[in-house]
Amino acid sequence: MKILITGSTGRVGRAIYARLRHDHDVTGLDIVPSPTANVVASLGDERAMATALRGVDAVIHVAALHAPHVGHRPDGDFEAINVRGTQRLARLALDAGVKRFVFTSTTALYGSGAAPGEGASWVTEETTPRPKTIYHRTKLAAEEALERHGRALAVTSLRMSRCFPEPAPLMAVYRLHRGIDARDVADAHAAALAWDGPGFRKYVISGATPFAVTDAVGLGADAAAIIGRRMPALAAAFAARGWHLPQRIDRVYDSARAAADLGWRPRYGFEEVLAELDRCSPEVLPPLQS
Repeated sequence: MKILITGSTGRVGRAIYARLRHDHDVTGLDIVPSPTANVVASLGDERAMATALRGVDAVIHVAALHAPHVGHRPDGDFEAINVRGTQRLARLALDAGVKRFVFTSTTALYGSGAAPGEGASWVTEETTPRPKTIYHRTKLAAEEALERHGRALAVTSLRMSRCFPEPAPLMAVYRLHRGIDARDVADAHAAALAWDGPGFRKYVISGATPFAVTDAVGLGADAAAIIGRRMPALAAAFAARGWHLPQRIDRVYDSARAAADLGWRPRYGFEEVLAELDRCSPEVLPPLQS
């Protein structure tokens, strides 16, 4: 399959490029030059994008402004890149005869988790989004624009959870309920390519959770006890390192639908976070000093 990946210089784009390049004919497009950017161009460069789309079977659209840009870039830039850039790319993809379009979205558009004193929110594809920032709003608007193209394209939106280096204790616990490894994100994108639609579908993509819906109330009150019962290996690892388990978890992202429909399973849980810390991987940050 011939695949165009936008945003191929970023960490998620690089992971997807690396995952697919041995099995497919992959072209990366990014505004920042890198070994994974075969085409250096912006989403506003229609000529460059039209050229890159020739003969392409599938587009994986990762390029976007993200949460760290909020407050540092004008809201108009988010609209131009995240919304109009996505609309332009979809239109050009249709013109080029592309059949598959995979969109890298975010669980951030669901907004905050449960308030203090409440049980954890259980988040699925049916949960109503509660966008709070321009980043959230424009990612949701981009999804809505792509849904309108579902009559002619097979569009899959993957709402991925937290996927960036953080302090190891936080990152390890997040893998239980609201975090994911970039390699698992890349695997989900690869799995999404099998569908040729047309239509629009969306999936929550997050690490495998050991929790059940019946744990939601307890997670909001005594998460440490539930982690100890559901994940004794993690509790033991934290105790051995002198780390404290969280007393409260405010949300759980449930990827069951993606597992069922895509045949996808996340492979890198909390054990990988600890292993990466021990081998001084830049993917994991050391614990904060108390």
